[in-house]
Amino acid sequence: MSVDFKEYGRRMEKALDHLAEEFAAVRAGRANAKVLDRITVEYYGSETPLNGVATISSPDARTLVISPWDTKLLTDIQKAIQASDLGINPQNDGRVVRLIFPQLTEERRKDLAKQVKKYAEEAKVAMRNIRRDGMDYVKKLKKNSEITEDEQKKAEKDLQDMLDKHIKKADEALAAKEKELMAI
Repeated sequence: MSVDFKEYGRRMEKALDHLAEEFAAVRAGRANAKVLDRITVEYYGSETPLNGVATISSPDARTLVISPWDTKLLTDIQKAIQASDLGINPQNDGRVVRLIFPQLTEERRKDLAKQVKKYAEEAKVAMRNIRRDGMDYVKKLKKNSEITEDEQKKAEKDLQDMLDKHIKKADEALAAKEKELMAI
């Protein structure tokens, strides 16, 4: 009997997906509509993501323009952005909301680099916990005599290889994000 680790692989992929979302929300001095993904506005009584009530465009590398489909939402959008952790003051001209991203200082770049390292480490810890769950499962199978000791050793090696592959992906994503942050 071979041990099936598809579920653990899926969970590790989910951790990587979450890491990618965290990285996308970190602004690197360029205008990127992804930084607005977490911002919601109240629209007809329910919290709606910003991209669900407006068109978001980027006319240049440092500007995002938010064009709501309903102009009554302009002040709500402005307030939601101000209340978020973006650190950018939106400009409302009566038709659209503009976000102008300032050039990042060296100190801010270093802070953001620390932040993305923390996100990567959290993802690695999550993946190690998933591996631990898998190891516990394998030990339980061995204890119940459902697999042999050789199968246990192979399963544990397979789990470790899966973890190593996913941690390598997390490290590559971290290196790419750090490079993006440090680019002037």
